[in-house]
Amino acid sequence: MRTAPTILHLDMDAFFASVEQASKPSLRGKAVVVGGLGPRGVVATCSYEARVFGVHSAMPMGQARRLAPHAAYLVPRFELYRSISEQVMRLLRELSPLVEPLSLDEAFVDLEAGGVARDAESARGAGEKLRADIRTVTGLTGSVGLAASKMLAKIASEQAKPDGLVLIPPGTERAMLEPMTVRTLPGVGPATGDHLRRAGITTVGEIAEAGEDELVRLLGKAHGHALYAMALARDERPVVAERETKSVSVEDTYDVDIHDRVRVGVEVGRLADRCVRRLRASGLSGRTIVLKVRRYDFSTLTRSETLRGPTDDPAVVREAAARLLDSVDTTGGVRLLGVGVSGLADYTQEDLFAQAAGGRAEEPAEETEAEPAEEHRPSPVERRWPAGHDVRHTELGHGWVQGSGLGRVTVRFETPYSRVGRVRTFPVDDPELSPTDPLPLVAEPEGGAAQPSSLPLPLPASLPKSWSGGGGAAATSKP
Repeated sequence: MRTAPTILHLDMDAFFASVEQASKPSLRGKAVVVGGLGPRGVVATCSYEARVFGVHSAMPMGQARRLAPHAAYLVPRFELYRSISEQVMRLLRELSPLVEPLSLDEAFVDLEAGGVARDAESARGAGEKLRADIRTVTGLTGSVGLAASKMLAKIASEQAKPDGLVLIPPGTERAMLEPMTVRTLPGVGPATGDHLRRAGITTVGEIAEAGEDELVRLLGKAHGHALYAMALARDERPVVAERETKSVSVEDTYDVDIHDRVRVGVEVGRLADRCVRRLRASGLSGRTIVLKVRRYDFSTLTRSETLRGPTDDPAVVREAAARLLDSVDTTGGVRLLGVGVSGLADYTQEDLFAQAAGGRAEEPAEETEAEPAEEHRPSPVERRWPAGHDVRHTELGHGWVQGSGLGRVTVRFETPYSRVGRVRTFPVDDPELSPTDPLPLVAEPEGGAAQPSSLPLPLPASLPKSWSGGGGAAATSKP
């Protein structure tokens, strides 16, 4: 492990929800929940104001509504989130060629490889500048952890939340880790945590005291060795700039189980087309087609077929997925369907196209929105007017959908740069109202520098201690 805290972990603060607050003046300082709004929807993320009520990511949306009934519930705008993520990732790549994105809002950076940090002082300076640049470019905040390893840098950024920076000085790692709960360590989920607790191990320090042999006995060889090393603050994993994509897949979860076999077939064909769009967007092809079916009783079946060579032809993938569906019993109903392609390559084998009747199919229209793995499938009205999405009225200008139903849609007319806007309700088929693209969060006035959409987003007056960003041997800096 290196001797200077030159590995940086950035985690944007409540990213999706913060984007929504920054783009909607009426939601700043309010509880905001983003996710699928159907009966089976789940929370993708929520603002810190919503977390005060116990709402958290991956929670069923129905439970979130019971905990925070007055929060704003919005459908994700992934195209906007992706564009802002690209701005942030560009800032990271200005620091170093070694940037390892983990998601849209999270990444590791090797500052030493970029020559911008060699010791604690220069690493802190790079981290503070990054936070300032992110606020200037996006109007949002991010939390930064700095340490001598990836594991510790990620723990530090979690301590720094929200909107802070925590640096773990080399030599203090063991002392900082010892009092922390075992769930702090990567790979220790609820099941492993409970197993350790029953053995009398509840802190990282107690993992180290138990010894490697005892951990191997409790958890198995691989997990036991890894957990013991982490408890001793040992982590030699490098920051990897490029991660190999092993598969491309899409899934849909349905609000109501599908019983009609013809409808199931249509959905599988649609998923195959979407999967190919993602495949082509990445410049890839694949030879193994995978079908995933989750039935009414939550049993999940997967079927796969390996072709003679890689393809990116939608007709070939559709036909393979349809053949796989023929082998699955969907009696009783289907709640989730997925289509994936693995065995990826960067070329195709033309003779495979003969498998598709009628030759090469027309390329599907370009997908304009990145979709979550299990997306909410809205009703026709919601499809046109998803809560939180952007609209334009020919007379009143830009706004966003507060809600829709019973043939009406309610819109608040405001922009990232305006004051809190007024609310109006229209028939869903009003010809003067139409969906539109999101506005950037940062305006660029003529002759001036880019300006954030607002002052720093307000945080709740009272936050749980776990969000304070301090503790142990870590050195903390907060604005």
